Amino acid sequence: MTLRHIRIFLSVFQNNGITKAAQELHIAQPSVSLAVKEMEEYYGTKLFDRIGKKIYPTQNGRRLYDYALKICGLFDEANRSVKNPDTFGEIRIGASITTGTKLLPDILKRYKMIRPEITVTAVVGNSDEIEKKVLANEIDVGFTEKQPQSPEILAEPFGADRLCAVAAHGGTLAGAKRVTPEQLAREPFLTREKGSAVREITDAYFAVAGLTITPVMESTGTQALLNAAERGIGVAILPYLLAKERLDSGTLCEIPLVPEIKRDLNIIRHKSKFLSPAVEEFCALWKTNNTPKKYIK
Repeated sequence: MTLRHIRIFLSVFQNNGITKAAQELHIAQPSVSLAVKEMEEYYGTKLFDRIGKKIYPTQNGRRLYDYALKICGLFDEANRSVKNPDTFGEIRIGASITTGTKLLPDILKRYKMIRPEITVTAVVGNSDEIEKKVLANEIDVGFTEKQPQSPEILAEPFGADRLCAVAAHGGTLAGAKRVTPEQLAREPFLTREKGSAVREITDAYFAVAGLTITPVMESTGTQALLNAAERGIGVAILPYLLAKERLDSGTLCEIPLVPEIKRDLNIIRHKSKFLSPAVEEFCALWKTNNTPKKYIK
């Protein structure tokens, strides 16, 4: 049994198939199939069930996956830390749109001052994308605004924020003291894309009241929604952190929601992931400098 076998197994597991794993690893499909067969013979158990053209991990396959992730994680961490003796290591960070836009840059700057010898790579995307990267071991930890969907992911709250409804001055609801979901649902709506934490929370907010919304505009970019709201195209529900500058400048007004929409901000990681001291240190700095009271007006 070699590390090559383990990496092939991980790729097959994460891609739910032999073909995609072969493409990802740039090796022939028969080689992938052979490696899986050799592993099953070595362990004396089936790791995947073949049903039609699809494969599904068995219980033992799922059990092995946790160990495989740790093995590869430790090996990669050793390479990053030892192969280049002039550095203390490398850490890989993922952040969702809100945390990546408003919180990540400051922490990166602080951490670089403390540990200039460490290479930090960061990626920003919606919460679902960050969770997928954690599951695939493409990043060490993620900082997101929603509870993870996978049972393989551990979430630790580090703070909280709220979502606010914003619109142009002079709109139908501008100046209102209390706005219910029923009143809000009658307005043209501007929303983030499906898969984002903001969209899921917004949809759930209306669903609790027995309502659904049909957006007049969807966007992966917050700035596009803020610009549209400023021009009176509709009402947007967005993180207060991202809307604060325009609210403070007066280009947008906040519509007071009843009830309010609050949420936890989380540090997420794979439950089987080994976190290096450098990653642990980065997370500690993040928690120290980001507290709940900073995000709720």
